[in-house]
Amino acid sequence: MMNKYLANDLLQLDTLLELIKNQSADYLKALAERPTSTKATVKPTSKLPNEGFGAIEALRNFNENFEPIIVGASGPRYWGLVTGGTTPAAIMGDWLATVYDQNTQLIKGHGDISAVIELATIELLLDLFNLPHDYVGGFVSGATMSNFTCLAVARQWVGKQLGKDFAKEGISEEVAVLASTPHSSVVKSLALLGIGSNRIIPVKTMEGNREAVDIADLQRKIMELNGKPFILSTSGGTVNTVDFDDFVAIAKLKEQFNFWWHVDAAFGGFASCLDTHKNLLAGWEQADSITIDCHKWLNVPYENAAFFVKEKYKILQVETFQNSNAPYLGDPLEHFNYLNLLPENSRRLKALPVWFTLMAYGKQGYKEIVARCVDLAQQFGQMIATNKRFELLAPVRLNTVCFTLAGEENQDKVTDFLAGLNDTGEVFMTPTIYKGKNGIRAAFVNWRTQQEDIERVYALMTTITLEL
Repeated sequence: MMNKYLANDLLQLDTLLELIKNQSADYLKALAERPTSTKATVKPTSKLPNEGFGAIEALRNFNENFEPIIVGASGPRYWGLVTGGTTPAAIMGDWLATVYDQNTQLIKGHGDISAVIELATIELLLDLFNLPHDYVGGFVSGATMSNFTCLAVARQWVGKQLGKDFAKEGISEEVAVLASTPHSSVVKSLALLGIGSNRIIPVKTMEGNREAVDIADLQRKIMELNGKPFILSTSGGTVNTVDFDDFVAIAKLKEQFNFWWHVDAAFGGFASCLDTHKNLLAGWEQADSITIDCHKWLNVPYENAAFFVKEKYKILQVETFQNSNAPYLGDPLEHFNYLNLLPENSRRLKALPVWFTLMAYGKQGYKEIVARCVDLAQQFGQMIATNKRFELLAPVRLNTVCFTLAGEENQDKVTDFLAGLNDTGEVFMTPTIYKGKNGIRAAFVNWRTQQEDIERVYALMTTITLEL
């Protein structure tokens, strides 16, 4: 017999969905004024109820204990990390992904057809980024898993160059990785892959206020490897200053040397949407693999990123991720099966919110979102640069403003200033260290952010500095 609460909830399903719809709509309507941080704590019950309470009582309990202190992380003044919002169409797609509850696996044989949607959505993304359609792509939970997936295939490629099958035999050789300003998720992925987080051979950055790789030093480091195959991890937008490596020069090096070229363009890849900034990515279409984070500038709900790997390396993907001891899944080399192309065996239909938002707003819609964020970042950076209380730590190259308090004597006040600013609940930014200085990052990727938001925050910042 079905549990009485479960049976009752099934009968009331329309009512339950209506309750959640109304609560969701109320939240989204008031999102602009939702606090961006909280110091509140809650002590939820730690004992699981024996019989349960049913969905309506669970909702009441949630609204009493948790809902009031959930912050507006997808709101217009949440500028910490690189946190995007959620477009209306993306919410629609995400809700339907939950309702349909598909496990994106097969495209041939038995199983659902959600992989068809995923493949179609990858094609839309390649079109958005003006990339050639000679990549095989898929969806994972975030940039960390996207970098992990790409670097796992890169690891297998290195093994093949040495006559090894690292996926089956384990890593029997040191794998050289060159990078200049790698994101922490790249370093983490190297640790998870057994390559080692300390195995990165550091390459100098360019002189001046740059985080991009010094091509001359890169070539020297390559020469020192004496022809040994290696992985080159490059930046399509660094964290602090959104600096870009010289992909045209790297593409030329790839003609001379044998290496796997990976581009981490988690949010910087969206520069390709703008005629004024797409030059920053010139040459990236020749990379072997690319990371894109959809829950950043694409503004879809969290746990959504994509990877692109050149189609010519599809066999390496299968060798890396195949379920070789599962005969019920069929021959991994004969049937297209996402189980054999990326880490997770079980995945929800992450492509659906991406498909919805891309189809709803198209190239022009995303061009407008990206252009407005870039413009707001430029304006905010100009406000910082012209205020004697602040110091702009780097040029505003795209959508991130990296700044600090002016004067060496105020370096020890930066933490308190940022804490005071975030504690207002009006805005949220994150700390950083850049060129040895305590700094603050404001990242603009939210489709809701407007002119009045930066003016509101700037006025608040000026008031707080007066109190220091």
